[in-house]
Amino acid sequence: MTGRPRAAVAALPGYQPGRSAAAVAAEHGIADAIKMASNELPFGPLPSVAGAISGGIEHLGLYADHGAAALRADIAAFVGLDADQVTVGAGSAGILQQLLLSYVGVGDKVAMCWPSFEAYPLFTALVEAEEIRVPLLDETFDLPSLAAAIDADTKLAFVTNPNNPTGTVVGTDEIIGFLGSVPPTCLVVLDEAYSEFVTDERVTDSTLLLPDHPNLVITRTFSKAHGLAGLRVGYALGHPEVIGMIDRTLVPFAVNELAQRAARASIDAASEMRARVAAVVAERTRVTGALRDGGWNIPEPQGNFVWLPVTADAAALGNDLERRGVVTRAFAGVGVRVTIASRDWNDRFLAALAEVRPKPTC
Repeated sequence: MTGRPRAAVAALPGYQPGRSAAAVAAEHGIADAIKMASNELPFGPLPSVAGAISGGIEHLGLYADHGAAALRADIAAFVGLDADQVTVGAGSAGILQQLLLSYVGVGDKVAMCWPSFEAYPLFTALVEAEEIRVPLLDETFDLPSLAAAIDADTKLAFVTNPNNPTGTVVGTDEIIGFLGSVPPTCLVVLDEAYSEFVTDERVTDSTLLLPDHPNLVITRTFSKAHGLAGLRVGYALGHPEVIGMIDRTLVPFAVNELAQRAARASIDAASEMRARVAAVVAERTRVTGALRDGGWNIPEPQGNFVWLPVTADAAALGNDLERRGVVTRAFAGVGVRVTIASRDWNDRFLAALAEVRPKPTC
């Protein structure tokens, strides 16, 4: 091996993104494959956001504001917090990595329910910490069991709401109970990448929990509801001291000029963003109804995707759908996640699913 990489890095499998439509089309000889694997919105950027991006081209010869001060101020006003309670990073995944780098060391413990976001174990392994996994209960975070698994050596715990890939939520009251049972030395990261799509009335504004819980950090993103996945802008909300620690591990100028401009413009166009989210939620409801009418027993989706908990059949189902030009995200041995896309694409998925699995396996 060239050089001497850290053993923890050499052992990392690396993050595996969803397969592209082009790769699947080439493999199976399909001309019109569609990708419903990465929870991207079926829209381009809002017109005002597109204008903000194109209007910033002339500034690309200069470094962006490393601290993204204007964007932080806009986010703070948007969520009703002070600017020193907000930080910005390269997508919420980038901020999650910063949190591990800032708070977790060799031999510390990181707790999570599983299955959940695939990057959590990677970031945990990167800092050479011990990963504590607690099984989901009915495809949902089991917060009492997660709390019971946390001890004095647990530096950080993830609560993913809605959970990715299952799309389920826990209510805010449950989160409050969990926070009350976790030692204050354990940082609780409430990952809300899909919060804008939540319609379950048990879930309320989590920022109201921050004053009473300084060990709570909320992470959100512009990648999903705002449709800016390609620009990589995420943010975290928390106690100023925690925010300051996260900032120490930010890669210099990680959030580029166009990304900052686009995110600020998207906040200004929040009503248009919410209208798009409502359209996605309406399609989610329609697809969910069609699946259940077809005999599928799926959990109530609260993100911009649906979850087929087919366990051992997941890899085979994913491959069968790909052969019909529908690219989904199969988690071997667990289930298949399908992004809510345009009506035409959703109908194509439903037709392909009925063809390959006329008798549901879950």
